[in-house]
Amino acid sequence: MVTLAEVARHAGVSASTVSYVLSGKRTISAQTRERVERSIRELGYHPNAGARALASSRSNIIALMMPLRTEMYLPVMMEIAIAVATTAREHAHDVLLLTGQEGPEAMRRVAGSGLADAMILMDVELEDERLPLVRETRRPAVLIGLPADTGELTCVDLDFAETGRQCVTHLAGLGHREIAMVGEAAAVYERRTGFAERTILGVRERAAELGVRVLHRPCEGTYESMAGTLSRIFDERPGTTAIIVQNEEVIGPMLSLLRQQGRAVPEDISVVAVCPEQVATQQAVALTSVAIPAFEMGRRAVELVMARVRAEATGAPAATHTELLPPTLTVRASTGPAAGVPVANAPSAGAR
Repeated sequence: MVTLAEVARHAGVSASTVSYVLSGKRTISAQTRERVERSIRELGYHPNAGARALASSRSNIIALMMPLRTEMYLPVMMEIAIAVATTAREHAHDVLLLTGQEGPEAMRRVAGSGLADAMILMDVELEDERLPLVRETRRPAVLIGLPADTGELTCVDLDFAETGRQCVTHLAGLGHREIAMVGEAAAVYERRTGFAERTILGVRERAAELGVRVLHRPCEGTYESMAGTLSRIFDERPGTTAIIVQNEEVIGPMLSLLRQQGRAVPEDISVVAVCPEQVATQQAVALTSVAIPAFEMGRRAVELVMARVRAEATGAPAATHTELLPPTLTVRASTGPAAGVPVANAPSAGAR
């Protein structure tokens, strides 16, 4: 079994330096920390968790609160979780996954037991009931998502409001003036989930600026629900020429239903999706889309929470801030000019 002294020799540092890197009790330069962590990985060093916790009052565990709800798209959530787990290991931490919907109770259990050094919260609502406890406990925590009030909090997320604005800007530039938005399941909006609320806010703001009419309809993640939603859209707004879709589960059914109705994409109806890159590119018609940077969000959450853990260990003030990842809209084959708009005015497929 690899010892701490062997790690120190491999890294070219003292045993105490390795101990400080593991415990976070002293500030170690980024270069030295990286060298020690690389030696830990290469040698496969696994410090005794019990002894380490007794010596440092730390568990080297990050609690990831990821409530599993039927209305949420699990592949994106799992990609974030994988990013959190792999990045945590780079910082010599493991991940405790909490998938229940206990809210503050789960946080109290973790904080009160010392099970974890830090917490990362997913599925953040605008008025999330967990946030008062995050502020009260002062335990290092990062949110993957944006609540209404970010005061005293550290958050990372895709800029979903800007995502909505970019989708409308692209379609309006192609001459579309009647746009429908197929959103998440109704329960997502009822809970006022941050990403969904901010996307539709950005869509509406930009549409108002450009004189575009928008019809927003939530949609459950089933073929039947998509069929009903699409029927209502064209009944209420027969002049709809473009659709923005944010519910990944209904993208395939929606394209199939449009074909059945004799509506060609993009000749009759343009489609823009907010979804993972692989979902957009694997459809019968490659979709113009804004990708969800799931792995990057998970990675940055760990880096931010570890910075707060180190600050706490040294007694340094831990600054809070919000980090919004900029969206990139990639134009593919699913968007084209509205009827009567010359093709020359439209951006070419594949442009960014």
